[in-house]
Amino acid sequence: MKITDVQACVIGRNEPHSGGSVWTFVRIYTDEGIVGTGECNSAGAAGSGFATKESILHLKPRLIGQDPLNVGPLYEMLRRSGRYGGTSAPPIIFAITGIENALYDIAGKALGVPVYQLLGGKYRDKIRLYADCHAGETNEPQAYAEKALQVIEEGYSAVKFDVDHSGVGELDRYNWTASAREMTHIISLIQATREAIGYDIDLAIDCHGQFDLPSAITLAKAVEHLRLMWLEEPVPAENIDAMAQVKATSSTVICTGENQYTKFEFVELLQRKATDIIMPDLAKAGGIMEAKRIAEIADAFYVPIAPHNVSSPLGMMAACHAMAAVTNFLVLEFHGRDISWWEDLCDGDKPFIQDGWMTVSDKPGIGVELNDAVAKTLVWNNDTYFD
Repeated sequence: MKITDVQACVIGRNEPHSGGSVWTFVRIYTDEGIVGTGECNSAGAAGSGFATKESILHLKPRLIGQDPLNVGPLYEMLRRSGRYGGTSAPPIIFAITGIENALYDIAGKALGVPVYQLLGGKYRDKIRLYADCHAGETNEPQAYAEKALQVIEEGYSAVKFDVDHSGVGELDRYNWTASAREMTHIISLIQATREAIGYDIDLAIDCHGQFDLPSAITLAKAVEHLRLMWLEEPVPAENIDAMAQVKATSSTVICTGENQYTKFEFVELLQRKATDIIMPDLAKAGGIMEAKRIAEIADAFYVPIAPHNVSSPLGMMAACHAMAAVTNFLVLEFHGRDISWWEDLCDGDKPFIQDGWMTVSDKPGIGVELNDAVAKTLVWNNDTYFD
C-alpha cells in the first residue's frame, strides 16, 4: 500500500465557552482505496486558523509514495526532518499529530482492528469524562453550584470550573496578583461548588496560568481542605520551577501539561517534580503512540494522566483509544456540552457520550468518521473541503 494524497481542511465555529470548536482534519489517501482521517489542533483559530493546515500541506511531499503502515518510522521521519526548524513546536507538531492519527486510522482499517489493538490492547472499555463547565454570564457562587448540580444530573462524576478572570476585585489586567477581594471571591466560588456537590464528586479548578507565584500559593493553600481533584495551572506553564514551587508548598493536587509537547517535555516536567497529574492535549502533543509513551513515562513516576481535550468526536475517540491502552489513565476532559452540533459532526456509535462516559470503539481504525454533509456546512473561513 502507498500514500497517494494528503489533504487538510479546517472545520468548526468559534463559539463562546467551547474551547474554540475549530479543528484541522487530515485525510490520507492510498492506492488501495483505504482513507484515514485524523484530527489536530488548529493553531491560531482566533486568527486565520490555517497555520496547522499549511504545515500539513508542507509535509505532504514527504509522505507521498510511502507505506502508511509504517506509522512509527513516518512519525520519526517527520519529527526529525526539521528539528532545527521547530518540528517539536506548534504548529508543526500539531500537523504531525493529525497525520499520525490518520495513519493509525488507515492501519486499523487495513488490518481490520481498532486502534487500541495496535497499541497492545485495552485496559478499559469505557473512558470516564469530566465536564468542563461554565456558569454563564454570572460569576456568583450560587451559579457555579447550580451548574455543577445540573451537570451531575447528566451522569458526570467529575466537573471542572474556571476561576481566572472572575470579574470581581481585579485591579490590573497585566499584574497577575489577585487582590484581597478577588482572592476571597475565587475561594467562595470553589467553596460553594464543593458544598453543593459534596465529596463523592470530583471537582477540578482551572486557573489558566493567570496568577503569579504568591497568589497561586495562597490559593492552593486556602483550598487544601476542599480536596480538589486538581488545581490546574495556577501559574503560567512556561516556568516549570515556579509550578514546582506551588506544588511543594501545598497538599492541593497540581495539574499541568496542556501546552507541553512530546515525551521530551514531559520528562522534564516530571523530573523537576512540577506536577501531580499531567494533562497533555492529545490533539497536539505528537499523536496516539506519543500519548502512550507520555503516559508510560508518567507511570514510572506514579503520576496519572488526565488529558486536556477540546476535540470533535473523532479526535476524542482517538484519545480514548490511547487512554484505553495505558494503566494510569484518570479522566478525560469533555468540552462539547454547549456545542449544539458537536455530535452531528461525526458518524459512529451514538450517542458518543452517555452518563459521563465514552465507550471505546471496536470498529477498525479510530471508529469515527466525519459526516461530510454536516462538515461541509461548518468549513472555517470559506476553506475548501476534501475532494
